[in-house]
Amino acid sequence: MTAKPAGSVSADNPLVSVIILNYNGLRFLKDCFDSLVKCSYPNFEILLVDNNSTDESAAFTRKNYPRVKIIQTGGNKGFSWGYNISFEHAAGKYFVLLNNDVAVDPGWLEPLVAAAEADDRIGALQPKILSMIDRQSFEYAGASGGFIDKYGYPFLRGRVFYTIEKDYGQYDNETEVFWTSGAAMFVRAEALLKSGRLDEDFVFHME
Repeated sequence: MTAKPAGSVSADNPLVSVIILNYNGLRFLKDCFDSLVKCSYPNFEILLVDNNSTDESAAFTRKNYPRVKIIQTGGNKGFSWGYNISFEHAAGKYFVLLNNDVAVDPGWLEPLVAAAEADDRIGALQPKILSMIDRQSFEYAGASGGFIDKYGYPFLRGRVFYTIEKDYGQYDNETEVFWTSGAAMFVRAEALLKSGRLDEDFVFHME
C-alpha cells in the first residue's frame, strides 16, 4: 500500500476522496474496504458516511480499517442528505461516491484522474460497473453511465431493461454521457460546489 496520508496533495497525483455511504451494510464492508486498500493510486482517502446504522458497521470499520475516516450523520434521511454532509469532511480535489456493496479493481482510479486532469470541463465521470454475481456482465447502472432518447427516456449502455450484455470490451472507449450512476460516481469537487449539493428531495433514486 503506497497511499499517502489523508490530506496530502501533489500536482501529479491530486487527492481523491472515496466516500462510502452506509446504513446497516456491515455484510458488505469487508469486500469493499479490502478492494480499496489494494488500490494502486498513490493519494486517496477513504470516508465512511454512516447514516445511523444499528449493525456495528462503525465499530467494525474502526477496529479493522483504522485509515478509514468515519462520519456519523446521526440520522438517516437518504442518499443525498448523507452525501451532502460528507462533502464538508472530504479534502480531495475529486470525490468518488461509492456504494458499500461495490468492489473496485486495483487500477480503477488512475484513468479517472487522468481523464479529469486532462480536461477541466469534465464535471463527473462514470467507470464501467459490472455485476458482483456475474463478473462478465454489466450491472443495471453500469456501462459508463447512460443516455437519454429523444422522448426523454433514460437508458444504459450495457443493459436495456432485462437484456444484459456481456462485457467484451465494447464499451472500453471514452464518450460523453447524459448522467452518471451514484453507485460509483467520480466528481470534480469544484464542479459540485458550483452546481450545488445533491437534491435532498430525491431520497433514494435519481439524485
